[in-house]
Amino acid sequence: MKLSQFRFKLPDENIALYPPQHRDECRLMVAHRKSGQIELYKHDDKGEPIEGEYLDFRDILGYFDENDAFIFNDTKVFPARLYGKKEKTDAKIEVFLLRELNEEFRLWDVLVEPARKIRIGNKLFFQDDGPMVAEVIDNTTSRGRTLRFLYDCPHDEFKRELFKLGEAPLPRYILERRQPREEDYEDFQTIYARNEGAVTAPSTGLHFSRELMKRMEIKGINMAFITIHSGLGNFEQIEVEDLTKHKMGSEKMRIGKEACDIANNTKINGNRLCSVGVSTMRATETAVGTDGLLKEYDGWTNKFIFPPYNIQLCNSLITNFYHPESSMLMTACAFGGYELVMEAYQKAIEHGYKFGCYGDALLVLDD
Repeated sequence: MKLSQFRFKLPDENIALYPPQHRDECRLMVAHRKSGQIELYKHDDKGEPIEGEYLDFRDILGYFDENDAFIFNDTKVFPARLYGKKEKTDAKIEVFLLRELNEEFRLWDVLVEPARKIRIGNKLFFQDDGPMVAEVIDNTTSRGRTLRFLYDCPHDEFKRELFKLGEAPLPRYILERRQPREEDYEDFQTIYARNEGAVTAPSTGLHFSRELMKRMEIKGINMAFITIHSGLGNFEQIEVEDLTKHKMGSEKMRIGKEACDIANNTKINGNRLCSVGVSTMRATETAVGTDGLLKEYDGWTNKFIFPPYNIQLCNSLITNFYHPESSMLMTACAFGGYELVMEAYQKAIEHGYKFGCYGDALLVLDD
């Protein structure tokens, strides 16, 4: 398929800049892959839709039964966006931490903005009188740099002090429309996050509250946790019309035995196995075997899923509504079918659903 096939007009008023007051209160749309039916509304006692009374995320449990299972990405976002000053000129520089390359030498892979001002040998100061200073030691891409932090202390203390200076790595489209807030870091983190390493939230997981997950447990729905450290490749603009030529950024991932056992038993027994988000689906499709079962995995993936693609493991997907031409939209179309998902997106715009990381949710079922 071509990039232009995923182009549509997204009005500004449909872009979510803030999360709902409660995590599980966003709207939910349900698309049925085989029948082509799309649900927007709650149903009355006779099973008829109640016009104008939209489904919300808490209604999702009505589509799952005992012994079904959800697969979650338990990556933890760290405060990756820093602001520093260039030596001598005091020019303000944004530094976006991507990953730590070497603990001993405090080496980090970063993006800088404006990149044209930052050259090898430059020093960046992150506090007026504080010790957090970094030296540029390499150019990696047009915006990419390798920084060596000149901070002499134990590594744990260094990381703690570095992260104190950072803020939540909200997507650029949000920061272009509002100022960051203190509560953004908590809002931009799933309640089950535990393995640090992501520079953007696995946003579909943001909808899950503790109350909702407790209800899942009571209902007998199983939960499997894997880790894929969501990277900026999710938001990079795709610049090629031929999607086969696009290269996704690599993301570190790990899938353990417990998650494999839960997922595989669910599939073998014919129950619903739901991927919470497209990042989770990229990870499971990386690690699925030729027998259609999930395998243990510890490594990297740059898997890019777009139509046509035969999803091997999960038979349902929860995803947010995302921006035009985004890789997340393409993965959703690969699972749900291009025509059905694009029809759901059109309905979402017409009915005022919210798009983006803090936006509303789409559940795609294989029925």
